[in-house]
Amino acid sequence: MSAKHPIVAVTGSSGAGTSTVRKVFESLFRREGVHAAIVEGDSLHRYERAELRALNNAREARGEPRLSLFGPETNLFGELENLFSTYSETGLGRRRRYLHDKEEAAPFGQEPGTFTPWEDLPLQTDLLFYEGLHGAVRTQQVDVARYPDVLIGVVPVINLEWIQKIHRDTNMRGYSREAVMRTILSRMPDYVHYIVPQFELTHINFQRVPVVDTSNPFIARDIPTASESMVVIRFADPRGVDFPYLLSMIKDAFMTRANTIVIPGDRQDLAMQLILTPLIWRLMARRHGSD
Repeated sequence: MSAKHPIVAVTGSSGAGTSTVRKVFESLFRREGVHAAIVEGDSLHRYERAELRALNNAREARGEPRLSLFGPETNLFGELENLFSTYSETGLGRRRRYLHDKEEAAPFGQEPGTFTPWEDLPLQTDLLFYEGLHGAVRTQQVDVARYPDVLIGVVPVINLEWIQKIHRDTNMRGYSREAVMRTILSRMPDYVHYIVPQFELTHINFQRVPVVDTSNPFIARDIPTASESMVVIRFADPRGVDFPYLLSMIKDAFMTRANTIVIPGDRQDLAMQLILTPLIWRLMARRHGSD
């Protein structure tokens, strides 16, 4: 953690909705005049798409399990920890982008599934913002979780997570449903060991829970909408959280535990603005106080 060079990290698994939280933060940064250096977690994968596909095809041919994007073999955990450490000390670092589709790749004249060249972070930024799979990853070799000043977990129930991933990867990225199912199955060990443990280290978790039937995610024709969901918000440390204010501002919100508030899914953006804005104010006040 750093007063002068704070880090905000949003962590969650593929299809969990971290990109939605990122948009909330970007809106907040624009409104509050915060100059953020943004780092995408996918940019710290180890392999480009074609490389990983070829590697996994070879592993399958040898009867070996496929590698997943959740585990250490396919990610640059050391580089992520070094980025957080360097930024927290100096406000400097390097980043690149992973180009998911043709729309993202076109401005760079590259193919989808490739990385852009490494480049320096912008100078004189107010904070580093990370959104991806491993903002709180901790292994025997690295401890990324110790650096963020604000650490947000985005955690849908697993069937909803699978539905969102199936629809995204089939409709937007051109994968067959069978290929997505194979990926989900191959990821389970790494999901258990490297994704789930992060959520006990986060400061705030947002967990979306559908209130419609999601019992078989592989045949679901639609993703449950926000109005068909509730969001469970858990604070690791409830001290200083103004729960009466949140309950008064968010219609139909209620508390289930001393550190947990539940809200209608279509009020998640409002809840995030109410909860996250004071956190950013405090980070900026502490940063300016350290000058």
